[in-house]
Parts: sequence; C-alpha cells; structure tokens
Amino acid sequence: MKRISIIFLQAVIVLIGIVALIILIRFPLTEGRAQNLDMFSIYADPFILYGYASSIAFFVGLYKAFKLLAYIKQDQLFSQNSVRTLKSMKYCTIILGSLIAVAGLFIMIFHNKDDDPAGFLAMCIITTFIATAIATALAVLERILQNAVDMKTENDLTI
Repeated sequence: MKRISIIFLQAVIVLIGIVALIILIRFPLTEGRAQNLDMFSIYADPFILYGYASSIAFFVGLYKAFKLLAYIKQDQLFSQNSVRTLKSMKYCTIILGSLIAVAGLFIMIFHNKDDDPAGFLAMCIITTFIATAIATALAVLERILQNAVDMKTENDLTI
C-alpha cells in the first residue's frame, strides 16, 4: 500500500510539471499583452522570459519533491540526503516567492497607466504568501528530520 501511494504521489508531481509546462507554452499566445505579436516577439518579450527563468526554481522544486518520494520509497527518509533535499526544496520555494514578489513590484511601478494591474498584483501577493508558508513548513520539516537523523546516527554509534 505504501509503495502504491508513493508512486501515485510521484505521478501527481509529474502531472503537475506537465500541466505547468503546457501553461508556460500556451499562455503567452493568449495573453492580452502579446496577443497581436508574431511568434518570435511573443517569446522574446522580457517579462515572458522572466517568467520562464523564474519557472526554473519551480521545476527544480518539483524534481526535488519527486526525489524525496524516491528516498521514502527506498526507506531512506532518515538520511542526510533527505535533509539536503528538503533544504533544496526550501531554497527553491524562497527563490520562487522572491521572484514573484519582484515581478509584482515591476508591474506595480512600470505598468501602463491605461491598464489595471490589481488582478496581477493580487495573484503575486497570494502566491508570495503561499510560497512563504511552504518555505516555513519545509524549514520545520527539515529541522525535525535533521533531529531524527542525528538521533538515529547517535543510536547507531552506541550500538
């Protein structure tokens, strides 16, 4: 049962990655700002390129979550590799939240006066708070797992 649920969670992570990739490819074609541009101009837009560069942290975090599930499947949860993976996931989340906040600030300062950036700014605020909450949870899990690994190592040395 445990193995099947881990495989299911890994499949969900892969599905999230595929859907995110499809959104990254299709969204610029339908977005209002680039709707009338040719294909090269759409994907050469600096803000869209910033979104692609920012998504690297998201995909690295997904990969690390997949890797953590692989450690759990191999019964290696209480190892330094798992702690390092959680730490990497925490850093990816912090970087992604920071990049989203910077994008929100950029739009707030440099938006066209005819546009209303309220919706975009609300999404930036919400996703930044979500990223902060996830990073906090990952930091707590990392500390708990590090304490468990330290206790396991200490018990292994005394035996």
